[in-house]
Amino acid sequence: MKFGIQMFPTDYAIPAHELAKAAEDHGFESIFLPEHTHIPTSRESAWPGGGELPQEYSHTLDPFVALGAAAAATSTIKLGTGICLVVERDPITLAKEVASIDHLSNGRFLFGIGGGWNLEEMENHGTNPKRRWKLLRERILAMKEIWTKDEAEYHGEFVNFDPIWSWPKPVQKPHPPILIGGDGPRTLDRVAEYGDGWIPIGGRLSDLEEKVQRAKQMAKDAGKPEPSISIFGSPAREEAIEGYQQAGVDRLIFGLPPAPADTVLPSLERRAELIKPYL
Repeated sequence: MKFGIQMFPTDYAIPAHELAKAAEDHGFESIFLPEHTHIPTSRESAWPGGGELPQEYSHTLDPFVALGAAAAATSTIKLGTGICLVVERDPITLAKEVASIDHLSNGRFLFGIGGGWNLEEMENHGTNPKRRWKLLRERILAMKEIWTKDEAEYHGEFVNFDPIWSWPKPVQKPHPPILIGGDGPRTLDRVAEYGDGWIPIGGRLSDLEEKVQRAKQMAKDAGKPEPSISIFGSPAREEAIEGYQQAGVDRLIFGLPPAPADTVLPSLERRAELIKPYL
């Protein structure tokens, strides 16, 4: 079992590079940072967590900038987006950001992606929410072309470009692992087609063990390696670790509050003590 942490990298929380170094020193395998480019003040889309939207959603740093700082401050911990909103980013630029982080970190990037839940936020980026997963799919397939070919081109419904040159290429081959978020009726199909792992939110899951086995079988049927299974926002309890381990989960990601160091570091240390028997 691998263990990671996640925190909203806000302008009022412990800096991401300091947190990443502390997590590395305490034996954590990975750190994941979420993103929202902005939050529309209309607040029409209900927060999936229920209730009022927490302050951190509108105070989040760009995850690639924060992970770049974390890469410079660490040497072994893996650096992940949890998750990157691909439907709000240009695919050629995003391909370079992913490759640059992987290059600078010597192959430590984990590319967590998702479709998002804030419909107005997507619309501000010119994305039709009803077609976001089709758009995401094409952008991922186009980025794979950029990462793996010296002269890349892609021609689809949403993404279209003639041959281009773009370096650096990722250190990890053929590219950093793509971990797909969500738990919808088509999620595991997406993992089997263009993903390398599944990263659902733990508190919103049902029938996990059956879905883990189905994800593995679908990958086998597609002639792909078994996907990694990561639980985002796992409870920091021994019984949760045991249960997820039994279900076939590979990585648990514990949440930390976006707060100053004197609040976050004690929480990190408690989680570090919890995972010691499993390392």
